[in-house]
Amino acid sequence: MIIVLAESANEADIRHVVDRIEESGRSAHLSRGVERTIIGVIGPDDPAMQDMFETLRGVESVHRVTKPYHLVSREFHPSGTIVDCGRGVSVGGTELAVMAGPCSIEDERHIVETAIAVKAAGANILRGGAFKPRTSPYAFRGHGERALEFLANAGRESGMPVITEVMSVRDIDAVARSADIIQIGARNMQNFILLDEVGKTHKPVMLKRALSGTIEEWLLAAEYIVAQGNPNVILCERGIRTFETAYRNTFDINAIPLAKSLSHLPVIADPSHGTGKWKLVQPVAMASIAAGADGLMIEVHPNPDHALSDGAQSLTFESFERMLGSVSAIATAVERRVPLHASASTG
Repeated sequence: MIIVLAESANEADIRHVVDRIEESGRSAHLSRGVERTIIGVIGPDDPAMQDMFETLRGVESVHRVTKPYHLVSREFHPSGTIVDCGRGVSVGGTELAVMAGPCSIEDERHIVETAIAVKAAGANILRGGAFKPRTSPYAFRGHGERALEFLANAGRESGMPVITEVMSVRDIDAVARSADIIQIGARNMQNFILLDEVGKTHKPVMLKRALSGTIEEWLLAAEYIVAQGNPNVILCERGIRTFETAYRNTFDINAIPLAKSLSHLPVIADPSHGTGKWKLVQPVAMASIAAGADGLMIEVHPNPDHALSDGAQSLTFESFERMLGSVSAIATAVERRVPLHASASTG
């Protein structure tokens, strides 16, 4: 249920409404907009409560939410959310977020070199994996906390916020100390205990869609995080598993505009995992921006042939820069823009 307060409602009115919600055994979530304050009522749906809430002072209207997810729905928050990631970078605004870097952090020199190169090309967020979920237990699974130190240092040297994946509740504190954005990978989209705990950190969280996750399941997973008091959630479409074997995953372009129509959360596209082939990354990245994505996550490596993981889908520094040039033209057409190239900003 959503309670829309009148423009004339003061703080005492708001407090009274919140008190009545909590007295009914439900919880209240405030969303303060430029023109209106909206209160989400979380708990059992009782039509009789709608009549009661409508009589309270300062209430303009009460609406029952038709979706199983409440806090992340457009009904609760009609305007799009902009997530502040620190260091002057946000996700969801006019400027696109461009997250770039290697699948796995191999050593400190490697991640620092990559950070400097991708920022020069136009990236504004550095990605890199310290903990890697792998299908085979014998594959390279990351350097763990040592890699987090390398990533944090590369972020400082390049001046970019950093994003990395957390796989276990036991690693949340370490990841939160080193990263500006916490990533929940596709395999953990429905690890509900992990979602609860990252929701308590209040750090931006990027939630990847599961390999076979429906849109509703994806948004309900985001609801877990927001329900813990963390509104700073970014969705990420990274392809789903289908019958097709010609590429790694089937990138679901439909999911981008649909998720943005159902939810106020920003949406990032990951064409690297979505295709698994570096030659497909650029066209799918362009299509994603045309479809309304708020940014991209791209795997970039100085020498993909020697990458410890996901070399087949990684761009070189040169191909990454070319890709951003093509994406920039699409962004302009849809009234968005890519971050300025370092050379352009200094020239």
